Amino acid sequence: MSYLRFEKTLMTNLEESLQKEILRTNRSGAYHCSTIVDCNTRKYHGLLVVPIPELDDENHVLLSSLDETVVLHGAEFNLGLHKYNADNFAPRGNKYIREFAWERVPTTIYNVGGVWLKKEKAFVHHENRILIRYTLLKANTAVTLRLRPFCAFRSVREYTHENNIADRSYKEVENGISMKMYADYPNLYMQLNKKNEFVYQPDWYRGIEYVKELERGYDFNEDLYVPGYFEVKMKAGESIVFSGGVSPMTSRTMKAAFEHEEAIRDPRDNFMHCMQCAGNQFFNVQGEHTYILAGYPWFKCRARDLFVSLPGLTLSQGHVDEFERVMKTATIAINDFINGKVSDCKIYEMEHPDVLLWCVWALQQYAKECSIEACRDKYGDLLMRIYDYVRNNKHSNLRVAQNGLLATNGRDKAVTWMNSTANGRPVVQRTGYVVEINALWYNALKFIEEMAVLMNNVDVQNSLVRLIALSGKAFVDVFVNEYGYLYDYVDGDYVDWSVRPNMIFAVALDHSPLDSKQKKKVLDTVTKELLTPRGLRSLSPKSVGYNPNYVGPQIQRDYAYHQGTAWPWLGGFYYEAYLKIYKLSGVSFVQRQMIGYEDEIVQHCIGSIPEVFDGNPPFKGRGAVAFAMNVAAILRTSQILKQYESKMEG
Repeated sequence: MSYLRFEKTLMTNLEESLQKEILRTNRSGAYHCSTIVDCNTRKYHGLLVVPIPELDDENHVLLSSLDETVVLHGAEFNLGLHKYNADNFAPRGNKYIREFAWERVPTTIYNVGGVWLKKEKAFVHHENRILIRYTLLKANTAVTLRLRPFCAFRSVREYTHENNIADRSYKEVENGISMKMYADYPNLYMQLNKKNEFVYQPDWYRGIEYVKELERGYDFNEDLYVPGYFEVKMKAGESIVFSGGVSPMTSRTMKAAFEHEEAIRDPRDNFMHCMQCAGNQFFNVQGEHTYILAGYPWFKCRARDLFVSLPGLTLSQGHVDEFERVMKTATIAINDFINGKVSDCKIYEMEHPDVLLWCVWALQQYAKECSIEACRDKYGDLLMRIYDYVRNNKHSNLRVAQNGLLATNGRDKAVTWMNSTANGRPVVQRTGYVVEINALWYNALKFIEEMAVLMNNVDVQNSLVRLIALSGKAFVDVFVNEYGYLYDYVDGDYVDWSVRPNMIFAVALDHSPLDSKQKKKVLDTVTKELLTPRGLRSLSPKSVGYNPNYVGPQIQRDYAYHQGTAWPWLGGFYYEAYLKIYKLSGVSFVQRQMIGYEDEIVQHCIGSIPEVFDGNPPFKGRGAVAFAMNVAAILRTSQILKQYESKMEG
């Protein structure tokens, strides 16, 4: 029995099944995303969604869906499912589903009038192509399979509607057709590995609705173009393969291509294997550049997310080479940023003041995994450039104050990971001395000092001695309050008393200006007020403005985004801090906390972890269906746990 498996009762219950999404990516930016019943509920959903750099920097839905119809003794059984207005779902093909399972590839089994049909989907690595294999498991007579493509040819940020501009023509290719609705788009090639009949029957299916967009307060309906349908005869035991891609495919290679894609997939047969597979989905290779996308389906590569995610997605899996490939691209982007050049690397938000400090943290993890000498040889010069850039106030929004702390201006523009805005202003105006920026700064200074000693860089060593002592004392003086926790930010005479999770970094990082008692008090406060089964709340329920439910239209969600929602990636740093304080006696507690995530991988995006969770029970997953920092935190925590567990066994 598959680890990820859903039976008929759930599949036929749309209240349940429409909440469960699947994601497949090809490591080149393209993806397939829908629900487990193949009913699209977001404008970002589609069977084939690809980047088209000639048009813009967005993904584009070419093939929205492919509806199957089984024709048996003249009777038609439609297996598709779409939502139209007035809560009208048609043709309600989910009622024929007997089970959905996902081990190597997503697999759906239908029972239609005694005919058992299996559908398996594979998204081809580094190629903009979806392959679907249909196998007639059981039938007393030959059946006809009809495949009806629903086409969009539009950005994931937009909708398509019936119009007279769309090109309704098509060209015949081997066992299929090619078409494109608009001139600037690539051709969409739809083919089968077996001779078939394409029936040209162009029409628009109007008023298709996306319930997730409605929930989020956006426009939510569109029209999709159907050029016609393919018909192919099948007999019991036979398999046929459908290919949808931006290039033609030779029919005789389709079966082998599907089998190859299936064979190279790692099985999703337990929780950690699911997390490892989920982690692989965030890598994006564009020519010589390798990126980590912040999440799916709408995020791009964001600098902070890249560095926070990088150790968990690579080093925790033993993939040092993958770390180095990503850092090769990131190093180009950092050097361009430091030198004031426009970079051709598509890493966004490099200018945010904490980004370079997160880069130092990521390199620190590389040093622990591979040796500090290896880090020196590969990244020593980069670390010195980063230190020089920050220490000498070359960053436009980062200043080393006289007390050794870093100050930044976050009044008009959000500058930390708490970056939600409303009416053009940050919801949380974190400005002045920000707690995690300065925790990262102190940690970076200590690590760079180690590197400077190895590199025999006496000038840097000498400059660091006073700066480390100065910033360490100032951190305690500025942030530690009379109740034992840390202010979230301090701006002149103003101190922010809100209990937020950002203080945990001063306990979790390898180097901290806090003593052991101060760390314990911070950890205790975080445990009592911020810890949930889905990570740390972004604000304590006892603090003013607590808003734990990430629901409703955009403005409502913006005000809730960092005002009480829970974040697993913060939980990862909490677990690391907890183990540093309690050591082996804390292992069982962290193990129990990690078990809670197993429930989530069958609730939101199957086999992955979403962006954010409500801060109150039942801690429902929200936002992007798959989020790199969250998956990386679970993978990294698992690795840290194993290190402690091995000590217990030893």
